[in-house]
Amino acid sequence: MRSAPRPGLSLALLAFSSLITSLDFTIVYVALPDLVRDVGFSDGSAQWVISAYAVFFGGFLLLGGRSGDLLGRRRMFVLGMIAFGVASLLGGLATSPGTLIAARAIQGVGAAIVFPATLAQVNTMFAEGRERLRALGVWAMAGAGGLSAGALLGGVLTHAFGWEAVFLVNVPLVVAAAAAAFWLLPADGPVDRGHGYDLPGVVTGTAGATLLVYSIAEVPETGWTSAKFVIGAVLALGLLAAFLAVEARSRSPLMPLRLLRDRDLAPALVIIFVFGATMQNVVYFLTLYFQDVLGYTALRAGLAFLGLSAVIALGNFAAGRLMLRIGIRGTLITALLLGAAGSALLAAGMVADGSYLTVLAGIAVYGMGMGTIYPTQFAAAATGVDAREQGIAGGMANTAMQIGVGVGLAVLVGVAASGVGTADGLRAAVTVSAALTLVGVIAALALPGRSASGPPADVPEAAATSPAAGLPAGRSA
Repeated sequence: MRSAPRPGLSLALLAFSSLITSLDFTIVYVALPDLVRDVGFSDGSAQWVISAYAVFFGGFLLLGGRSGDLLGRRRMFVLGMIAFGVASLLGGLATSPGTLIAARAIQGVGAAIVFPATLAQVNTMFAEGRERLRALGVWAMAGAGGLSAGALLGGVLTHAFGWEAVFLVNVPLVVAAAAAAFWLLPADGPVDRGHGYDLPGVVTGTAGATLLVYSIAEVPETGWTSAKFVIGAVLALGLLAAFLAVEARSRSPLMPLRLLRDRDLAPALVIIFVFGATMQNVVYFLTLYFQDVLGYTALRAGLAFLGLSAVIALGNFAAGRLMLRIGIRGTLITALLLGAAGSALLAAGMVADGSYLTVLAGIAVYGMGMGTIYPTQFAAAATGVDAREQGIAGGMANTAMQIGVGVGLAVLVGVAASGVGTADGLRAAVTVSAALTLVGVIAALALPGRSASGPPADVPEAAATSPAAGLPAGRSA
């Protein structure tokens, strides 16, 4: 492991970058009505303000993760931040739908470079066990909080400055983060020229993942049986099959297939997929409930997420302690059950004549589940993975989440559309999400559990008992 020059400040920078990339999933939700009206989107194309980011984020994560492992994580962090900032400026100045969608796509590519580099830095700067779990808790608090705070910030910025501000606000943030990286993140060594890029794997893997997420994102508009979806999905699956065949024979694979046999990583990928398909999408339907059913303005809808943001932060705080007490598996099961129960409570409160109070209990329980699962699922994915492959493991984990988001949103939007009224449709979608969240519990049971005595089996004993294993002490290789 490489030592960070200033471990506490380094972790703060990594958490800050996680906040930035997470915010952009949801910051446009509340601004979307004003944006669509001013830029001139049609009803059918408006979804791409959201989907373009998810498609390119999900499609380029494997490439971003492997690039960090081979070329240097600080280098890729800075490159990704620059791309993200340029795209944000382009989006804030956009006057046509095509320009804005292109900006969102480039933002997605930038985030796909930044995210695995950031997660790999956390997992390599802090030793596995108590030290890493606490660091992941801080990092995840920013990421999970960003998903809900994005709606809050989007509402405030749109009300005060217009929709353009939800893009332009990123520019000074990423400039500051990129500059701070040279001061706070460990310097990269020389580029490892002994492991070249797996070009066939890059082409087939990136194209297959991007096309799959794109095809799924089109489902709400075209339907599951449309020729556009069927052809796109078949081509995507064919590319991904070719990708797996290439990786099985490659001397320097983009994604080493042996990682899929890891007893921690494989179940963690399933859990992360389920989380993306269910719990992460609930924020979208809650936003629609506030604006389309309760009639909230952009500002009021954003402020309504204050409570959720606070509870998520509390869940992040609790997650680190739970992982040390009951292990990663026990914490994941607890978080998934909270997420399912909270979503069910939200659904019960989403009635046409409801109010913020009718969904408050659901927000509290769902928020605790959301805050608890976010750091824990990435801790599970990182456990036991070699430091040289943390970037690709992080890329695999977030690819699973982005594909889950796309699949889940397509399914849940279809469920919502089948409702008699807006409130009925939203309630049905969140109810289905609650039920599907329980699938993650089955995957969690496949993870290593707690040992009969001593610390949890998924927290190394030396790390769990060492008095010096707290933040912000870094470890060198």
